[in-house]
Amino acid sequence: MTHTDFNTTEPDLLSPATRDFIRKHRLDDVRRLALAQYGTEGTDLHAALTQITGWQTARHKLPSWAEKEGIVYPPHLSMEQCSSEPTARYKAQIMEKDRKEGARLTDLTGGFGVDFAFMAPAFAEAYYVERQEMLCRVAAHNFALLGLSHAKVHCGDATDYLKHMQPCDWIFLDPARRDSHGSKTVSISQCEPDASALEPLLLEKGRKILVKLSPMLDLSQAMSELLHVEQAHVVAMQNECKELLLLLARETGTEAQDVPVTCANLTAGLPDTGETQTFTFTRREEQQAACHYTTDIGRYLYEPYATLLKAGAFRCTAERYGVDKLHPNSHLYTSDRLAEDFPGRIFQVTGHTGFGKKQLKGLLEDTDRANVAVRNFPEPAESLRRRLKLRDGGDTYLFATTLADGSKVLVKARKV
Repeated sequence: MTHTDFNTTEPDLLSPATRDFIRKHRLDDVRRLALAQYGTEGTDLHAALTQITGWQTARHKLPSWAEKEGIVYPPHLSMEQCSSEPTARYKAQIMEKDRKEGARLTDLTGGFGVDFAFMAPAFAEAYYVERQEMLCRVAAHNFALLGLSHAKVHCGDATDYLKHMQPCDWIFLDPARRDSHGSKTVSISQCEPDASALEPLLLEKGRKILVKLSPMLDLSQAMSELLHVEQAHVVAMQNECKELLLLLARETGTEAQDVPVTCANLTAGLPDTGETQTFTFTRREEQQAACHYTTDIGRYLYEPYATLLKAGAFRCTAERYGVDKLHPNSHLYTSDRLAEDFPGRIFQVTGHTGFGKKQLKGLLEDTDRANVAVRNFPEPAESLRRRLKLRDGGDTYLFATTLADGSKVLVKARKV
């Protein structure tokens, strides 16, 4: 196996003068600091600015790391692509639920090392693999500060390492999108490394495999490309989908239609605070669910979390919570009885109407500001807001949508 090893006693990557500059200026505007010509003698200004930018990002994305003195941050792209602390903890919890005594973890795509750092404490042995030497040095330095003395850092190619590694309990893989232009990646085979091509070898080397995918990928297609999916997870932070997770097992015995799909919305803080909201279903359940479509707007309107929409939990949501769906493609629900635990935003309807001028005037006569959204409606929200001559914001919400009979309606509501 061709690789370079790094230990967790790597020397400090920054000089004392550079660290002192970082401590003094980490709350300052980085653009202004870049123009400063004072107080930088003996300081690597470029490195200092990278660290200040990284720390300012970590305050929100990795709060426990930002609080620890001495953490080294990578360039902007790696900080942008790395997991947030809540999503990293969520993945660690998946592994902790099925971990054997004395288990070994191998992360084949280490990157900045955030996911690895939160997974590794639960394992007796933990191996981090990354092809970029700079990231390996940063990881080795940070793992020492984080108390991960058992972590082994290897610089090398993931596929080559996989071919020669010893079998382990868990393997983590976070393939990168190949498209450098940011275009939508719709297939696992368009990622590097290709998890579908490596699946037989992954399952030969690992008892369980956790694959992290971009939220831009189509979940159904991803689950069809991999043959041994045991679980799927759609993970969001503050209702924004961040990642798709597929758990592979050597002998899953689960048909694709019966794979449990968990929609996890990390609404505030970390998963272990009890504030993670989840909805689990199977595609068979979705296909068989009884869903009633309606032309009547009830007292309450429901907008599902983005994770449910991404996962395709449309019909089973209506059945499980006893609500009616406005239209097969509208993805809004309604009821007269409040479904308090509905997985999404809940609104109390204060009025609704068609789009005749007199109808709109009656609905909006006391409204000059509103949050306008469109669902299965032919006009963009901004255009509609301008047409209705409304300012953006406030406590009023307007949903322009389509009912089961194809009629267009504007629903006025306020959040519950």
